[in-house]
Amino acid sequence: MAYFDAASSAPLHPVARQALVASLDEGWADPARLYREGRRARMLLDAAREAAAEAVGCRADELVFTSSGTKAVHSGVAGVLAGRRRVGRHLIVSAVEHSSVLHAAEAHEADGGTVTRVAVDRAGAVGVRAYADALRADTALACLQSANHEVGTEQPVAEVAARCQEAGVPLLVDAAQSLGWGRVEGAWSVLTGSAHKWGGPSGVGLLVVRKGVRFAAQGAGDERESGRAPGFENIPAIVAAAASLRAVQAEAAQEAVRLRELTERIRVRVPQLVPDVEVVGDPGRRLPGIVTFSCLYVDGETLLHELDRAGFSVSSGSSCTSSTLTPSHVLKAMGVLSEGNVRVSLPFGTAQEDVERFLEVLPAAVAGVREKLGAPVPSTVVRENVLVVDALGKLCPLPVIELAKVIGEVPVGGMVRVLADDEAARLDIPAWCGMRGQEYVGEEPAERGTAYLVRRVA
Repeated sequence: MAYFDAASSAPLHPVARQALVASLDEGWADPARLYREGRRARMLLDAAREAAAEAVGCRADELVFTSSGTKAVHSGVAGVLAGRRRVGRHLIVSAVEHSSVLHAAEAHEADGGTVTRVAVDRAGAVGVRAYADALRADTALACLQSANHEVGTEQPVAEVAARCQEAGVPLLVDAAQSLGWGRVEGAWSVLTGSAHKWGGPSGVGLLVVRKGVRFAAQGAGDERESGRAPGFENIPAIVAAAASLRAVQAEAAQEAVRLRELTERIRVRVPQLVPDVEVVGDPGRRLPGIVTFSCLYVDGETLLHELDRAGFSVSSGSSCTSSTLTPSHVLKAMGVLSEGNVRVSLPFGTAQEDVERFLEVLPAAVAGVREKLGAPVPSTVVRENVLVVDALGKLCPLPVIELAKVIGEVPVGGMVRVLADDEAARLDIPAWCGMRGQEYVGEEPAERGTAYLVRRVA
């Protein structure tokens, strides 16, 4: 098997495993106690904090360990919003933030706060001007990921942080995906991370709050981790997390060159090997190990199963998966094709032979899925010189398949009206038009579902 889903969770780094095992015998006691075993545990915890702070680029007393990256995000957002409540209750996030940030924003809205969601371009990047324009006198906090978890696009964090600093607004950076590759540059105020993303053990997150940022920890607390992360510290896991972070950062420069070459080969070769594919995400400003593409007329869940049977573990942001009925919020915000979506995220040490084997297997896997789906005879009727395609009750990618089958039946300049009630059609039909050079006219209400209008251009 070739594991190509490091963006979800990276394999445990050998250094993490060694540190975890070694600290099990020394780090089991309560670090708050003054007896010998407690002092040993405290020394391990303090050393791990110093190591993690050096890797992040902050002071040790600015960093606390949490039970997960999601907990770090929720604590960071809630703490800054509470600490700056007198300033206002306005929060800024990007439309492609990790769900943990978006859920925190939804909770803030439910509690009476206001949220501005900054749009992204087709590559998944925010505009610096758009963030600056979103800043208001009552803005308490702005959030921006360092790099996107689904398509790998890096965000202009340093530039946005500078604009936020000018406005006196703290910027929280979700650095979960990028921290293993190095420090986050810029004048950020709050930073979060998650150890399992860089090869540490799961169940360890980190939260950094710069000195001078008004912060009020929310919820019941205790004396541990400066009152910001209550509960007994998992010292062996924390030690392993800090050790692995330093280890992967030390390897990052050399490994980045190698993995970038491998993912660039995938970006170039996949469209050559598989017809009707869109590679998404920024082609240059992206993390080294992530490449994402979407295949027309493909059921994403079925494709993932086919690749799994062929020996490859990949993930998907497609709406056609068992875990979701709507397209990934990232792909939706980008306005790109969601059906048949595949994210390949290579862990450190990925062999070139595995990538070559993936490129050999992929074309047949996609072709097999398309053949299994077949090309159902669409239910069509011509009404007022408009060809109507009834795709009601049919899920992604069938509405697009049926549209593709009939577009040639209308004259140039003619219209096709696709009736569909699958939410993915709202994203996939315009994306198909962009890929195939047809004109997407828009949508209109229908007696059932939604009608999508497409004009044949050629």
